[in-house]
Amino acid sequence: MKIEIRDGQPVVDATDLAGLLGLTPAEVQAKMRAGEITSRFETGEGKDAGRIRLSFFHGGKTVRLTCSTDGTVLKTMRTDVGPRTR
Repeated sequence: MKIEIRDGQPVVDATDLAGLLGLTPAEVQAKMRAGEITSRFETGEGKDAGRIRLSFFHGGKTVRLTCSTDGTVLKTMRTDVGPRTR
C-alpha cells in the first residue's frame, strides 16, 4: 500500500482504509463525512525525521500507518479495544 501525497497532505484510498477498519469503501466515505472516522497526521522529528504517521479512529478501532515521506507504508498497526464508553 502506498499513500498519495498531494500538496503536502496525505490521501488514503477508501478501499485500503476500508480493509483495515473492516468496513466497505462506501461506509468509510460516509463515516468520514459524518465525523464517525477521525484522523491525525503527524510529521516525524529527530530520529523519526523523514517519516509521517497517519492514525485513523473509528469506534474502538485504531489504525496507524507509518510511512516514508514519499507515501510508502513502512508499518501498519491495528488495535481494537472495543467500543468507547463515556
